[in-house]
Amino acid sequence: MRRWLLVPALPGLFLLGLFLGVLIGGDVVAILRPSPTPTWTLTPTFTPSPTTTETPTWTLTPTPTNTHSPTASPTLTSTPTSLYTPTITLTPSRTHTVTLTPTYKPIAAIVQVQSHCRYGPGVGYLHEWTLYPDVRVDIIGRNNLGTWLYVDPWTYVDKCWVFASLLEIRGDLFDAPPYYSNLPFSALYKPPTGAHAVRFGNYVTISWNSVWMTEDDYRGYLIEAWLCQDGQLIFTPMRSDETTVVVEDEPGCFEPSSARLYTAEKHGYTQWVIIPWPPP
Repeated sequence: MRRWLLVPALPGLFLLGLFLGVLIGGDVVAILRPSPTPTWTLTPTFTPSPTTTETPTWTLTPTPTNTHSPTASPTLTSTPTSLYTPTITLTPSRTHTVTLTPTYKPIAAIVQVQSHCRYGPGVGYLHEWTLYPDVRVDIIGRNNLGTWLYVDPWTYVDKCWVFASLLEIRGDLFDAPPYYSNLPFSALYKPPTGAHAVRFGNYVTISWNSVWMTEDDYRGYLIEAWLCQDGQLIFTPMRSDETTVVVEDEPGCFEPSSARLYTAEKHGYTQWVIIPWPPP
């Protein structure tokens, strides 16, 4: 009779013993058991690591040395201020003396007859505006002789020159300051060329080359001369359609005579050219 002995073991070895028992046909006396496999347990070994925590303490020592640098800078900034202050108020004190101008109250006047109001003090200047009777004007300037007045009409947006005898003046016209206004400039044509002057005693002949202009623009030529008459230098403007003019210029003035020449067209005047003046 076969006996079976069940021993808990490894599954592979149990089956092998059972198989051998059947083949032998006898009792299974013993079953080979595998020797237990040794288990290795690792015991951790701790090696002390070098401590480096003391190294950051070396960076803290340089900080007190920076406190010495700001102490020297405040002493340097105080010295330039004392050197600059004496030159601040010198120039404004001089400019106040130059800009002081006397105040002038315009003189009132009323136009008596219809009059030309021109760009300059003389009939040789271009017409700028027409003044009609009973129009009020303010006199703000005059020529040296007081024969022409620089006025500000109440009916016109600009100032112009009018002959003094055409106004009813309410006051003394010589209270108005001497004045010379600028002429309107035009670059449409060129100034005259070849200007020269020849003297024959007290008379001087002025001549120049003609400048071509259209018939609509043509306004002739303008001469502004400072001529000696009766021991005084008199400003004498004149207009000419010709290229030759004769003027009287006497000796005996403290300043030399002179003249300049313009081309005149309906929009204004060209740049002036000097006329070489012959001595008396």
